[in-house]
Amino acid sequence: MATITIPKKFAGKDDLVVIPKKELDELIARAGLPVTEKDVLRWSREAKKLRHAGMLAKLA
Repeated sequence: MATITIPKKFAGKDDLVVIPKKELDELIARAGLPVTEKDVLRWSREAKKLRHAGMLAKLA
């Protein structure tokens, strides 16, 4: 497994989300409409809430 170091200035306030490009492309394709930065930020906030609620599947 590869290890990377991400500078704190990029992570700012725990808003950093890392997903494979293939999954991002699938999300965009399913959206059907042009995806804006606002959409991506909203999705990441929603995912964070789901994670804290224990509603996201654990990765193996």
